[in-house]
Amino acid sequence: MDKFYTIRFKRTTAKRFKAFSKKVSKSYSVTMDLIIDFFEWHGFLPSERFERSLGRELIKNRKRTEAAIAIIRDIEKSQTKPTNAMLQLLFQESDGQNETKEERFDFGQQELMTENEELNYYQKRYEEVQQLYFATTIDLKHIVDNTSYVKGSFGGGYFKLEITKEEFENYKQKLDYVHNDNKTDN
Repeated sequence: MDKFYTIRFKRTTAKRFKAFSKKVSKSYSVTMDLIIDFFEWHGFLPSERFERSLGRELIKNRKRTEAAIAIIRDIEKSQTKPTNAMLQLLFQESDGQNETKEERFDFGQQELMTENEELNYYQKRYEEVQQLYFATTIDLKHIVDNTSYVKGSFGGGYFKLEITKEEFENYKQKLDYVHNDNKTDN
């Protein structure tokens, strides 16, 4: 705990300090600490005119601001502008490439169908897709039924598929057929 120490002030100065202290804090010691911290932190001297001290701080801040502006301008000149120019060139080139690659496709005259023809077409297509679905379901069930879990001796387990090489090739061909069948003709 700090011990108190007596300082002597003129009566008018002590009255001014007491009034000021009531506005600032609860005790005279805290008020005095705040005043001293203010002057030390900002680098002001009470004997100097405030404008002179403030002017020095403004000059310091202006120099710091100008240095920051110079750094930002250098970054803009050496990094941002060249990068921006390269991106613009890339976009210009890609726009030109899209125009040349884009080809027009003539679909020709569309054949008109009657309502019954259209219904028959979609019904036939639905039945084909449904047959394909059932065949795929049967194949998948066969694969799952012939798959077994093998517990690994050194690590995690794995699944083992027990089908012949011919069956496997047959599944691959069916998959290629299904994949290629659903593609639209160019």
